[in-house]
Amino acid sequence: MEMKLHSKAARDTTVLVDMDDTIEDLLPAWVEYLNHSYGYNVDIKDIDNWNIKLYFPTLTREQIYEPFNHKEFWINVAPRQDAIHYLKKLYNEGYRIYICTASDYRTIQNKYEFIIKRYFPFITWDKMIITYNKQMICADYLIDDGIHNLENGNFIKVLMTAPHNKSYDASANGMFRADNWKEIYDFIHRNG
Repeated sequence: MEMKLHSKAARDTTVLVDMDDTIEDLLPAWVEYLNHSYGYNVDIKDIDNWNIKLYFPTLTREQIYEPFNHKEFWINVAPRQDAIHYLKKLYNEGYRIYICTASDYRTIQNKYEFIIKRYFPFITWDKMIITYNKQMICADYLIDDGIHNLENGNFIKVLMTAPHNKSYDASANGMFRADNWKEIYDFIHRNG
């Protein structure tokens, strides 16, 4: 009986999920690419700011974002640990899962082909929302590594820990901080 009640609750629950550094590990692949291409030795553990240009000061904006335009780059971006497992569980339980990304229109096709279709085939194109203003989307949850995407939103805010947000006080700002996908899954089940 309890399972049926939970299934109905799940069917009535919409979960928005960011892509970069939330379901996949963009930052490690990006830093590795820039280090290799331009002779830098930046360690992702030292990155504590959203503005990656601070760590590659001699590179132009075009050089920094250039890898995003190549499908070969996206082939090397790995899914975040346990993201596939727990998103698939939520999906199978009936939660409405949508990708909500601020990805540039020039990169979205490669991201969809080499990340979503490859690792998350249960998330179809009609479940993709592309917007720079995620606060405008109506949902029950938003899971994101970008603080600016969560602030002022009318949803339950789940901050995925990333190097650039590790010093942010999520709790004081009405957000649940998650270090991994199991914590997110358990949080949704406790609150859903």
